[in-house]
Amino acid sequence: MSIRRAAGAGAVTIILAAACGDGGDATGATDAEASVVDSARELAATTVRPGRANWSTGYFQAAVFSALLEELGYTVANPASYEYPPPEAYLAMADGIFDFWANGWYSQHYTWHEQEMVDGTTVGDNLVVIGNQIPAGAVEGLVVTKSVADEHDIESLAQINDDPQLVALFDSDGDGRGEVFGCPEDWTCDDIIDEMIEFNEWSNLEQVKAGYPGMVATSIDRVQRGQPVIQYTWSPSGYLTQLVPGETVLWLSVGEQGNVLDGSTRGGFDFADAEAAPLGSGCSADPCWIGWEVADIQVTANKRFAEANPVAVGLFEAVELQVADIAAQNVRFDNGENTEADVQRQAQQWIDANRPLVDEWLAEARAAG
Repeated sequence: MSIRRAAGAGAVTIILAAACGDGGDATGATDAEASVVDSARELAATTVRPGRANWSTGYFQAAVFSALLEELGYTVANPASYEYPPPEAYLAMADGIFDFWANGWYSQHYTWHEQEMVDGTTVGDNLVVIGNQIPAGAVEGLVVTKSVADEHDIESLAQINDDPQLVALFDSDGDGRGEVFGCPEDWTCDDIIDEMIEFNEWSNLEQVKAGYPGMVATSIDRVQRGQPVIQYTWSPSGYLTQLVPGETVLWLSVGEQGNVLDGSTRGGFDFADAEAAPLGSGCSADPCWIGWEVADIQVTANKRFAEANPVAVGLFEAVELQVADIAAQNVRFDNGENTEADVQRQAQQWIDANRPLVDEWLAEARAAG
């Protein structure tokens, strides 16, 4: 039992003692006190199974929600036991294998809601998206070495594809195609990059898929040496403290609005209505069409779990996190504070530092129950 879980159980004990009086039972208690007792017992008897994404920049969110649920009195499983990439996560959550995760990126992740279940329903039929954890907080796209872009007047990915000399700059293996260092195969971004290349008939470009930490470490080293590289990345993350837009890299525009996926490709990714990203001098072009829409990061939960747990839903609706706070934790993680105990400690330190705000969230959650 963790310290936080013990504290949560202690809080339930205090509530029970206060409501039951010295005799240790609820005889003579008011209806309100009896309701508190019943609610506390119900929460303590409920084990919540949080999931988390298989990218480390999302671990902090899972740890914060887990700690807050424990403060509310729930018993909470370790999110590390339910770590999945998006396609598997939404299917497992819909199937009731775990209860919620805080790593939904919308609208991009709605594509995984369309998967069919064995009972004939879709994954999305069995899920609910809750709250506004980080509205418009997720920026993702490609970055290019700034010194290389400045030297060769590079403005877009479309321009690179159409210029053999620029293709050669990014062709490190000599196969005649420039490399776009993307994502592992079980993330959503790898599908988007592949379809972006196919949609635009960029035959002179190819995506490299590999484990992200090793791949991005190689790209960071190349950028620091002033060597050409195109790398997928995102915010919130600690990676942008090393690949710094406007300083060492630029967000790389895909070209014009017409180069943005419009839903006509096999994956159905449709960002045609997205506005140009407001990235200013941090982007290679103005307007900056990064190829993705800026996403909302939201909690997704199993529908049956949500219906049975209004207190948890109240918490999911109340919590709003800041990109800067997540990035700060990501830097600590990347610098070696990366054990499960480290992540739990970092989450608790953040909670302690933001106690007045956290207490407001907890009050809203309790009121919802």
